[in-house]
Amino acid sequence: MNKQQLVAQIKAKRSFLCVGLDTDLKKIPEHLLGEDDPIFAFNKAIIDATAPYCVAYKPNLAFYECFGLKGWQAFEKTIAYLRSHYPEQFIIADAKRGDIGNTSAMYARSFFEEMDVDALTVAPYMGEDSVTPFLGYADKWVVLLALTSNAGSADFQLTKNTDGQALFEQVLTRSQAWADDSRMMYVVGATQGERFADVRKLVPNHFLLVPGVGAQGGSLEAVCRYGMNADCGLLVNSSRGIIYASKGEDFATVAAAKAAELRDQMDTLLKQAGL
Repeated sequence: MNKQQLVAQIKAKRSFLCVGLDTDLKKIPEHLLGEDDPIFAFNKAIIDATAPYCVAYKPNLAFYECFGLKGWQAFEKTIAYLRSHYPEQFIIADAKRGDIGNTSAMYARSFFEEMDVDALTVAPYMGEDSVTPFLGYADKWVVLLALTSNAGSADFQLTKNTDGQALFEQVLTRSQAWADDSRMMYVVGATQGERFADVRKLVPNHFLLVPGVGAQGGSLEAVCRYGMNADCGLLVNSSRGIIYASKGEDFATVAAAKAAELRDQMDTLLKQAGL
């Protein structure tokens, strides 16, 4: 999916919601555990319920890899289901890959050729040659970690060089030489608040993938106030606050209601921004 198509979906659905598929067998409703593939059964129900209200899905690979072959099969079935039933959805594999060039090339082949996702989260800290192998695919995206939502982000990402530039700012500045805003996004956590203004000074036109709204306490209004641009430029992810809103047999219905609630808030914020 290219940038124009993604922007068109946001405007058509009046939403920039990304639903995180962090599917934990210890948290899904018990009645699903008897299914042949409970992970996929849960994902399918969540997708069918929330697809009208979001523009993207983000399965986190840790929740699939931990189950070995069965987990990978559930992940593959989830991607195939989205492709066949909801082809307008933007699919982000949250895998945080990144290694020396030939290894990154294999990761890129896995996710962009075999899995056919639209985007992959990538760690930038091994430098340009670890990222560029992911950038050779038409209409595929690198989502580069920049300023994350966890408390430990301050350990390294906010440290400054002798010129007073924080490490996350160096990542944003340097990486723009590797790809433009049609192929690269950045992860910026919702808990960073006013720092979105600093991010936008450096990357005014790029999309930002924003985790941390909901369970982690990030403010959707603050994210939009400081981070929204003329194309919206945001994909705001919610995982636990939607998919685990209920552990009963009504889990999909409740998830739909939570997604619709966020969509309605996003519609208001888009209107306030003139979009």
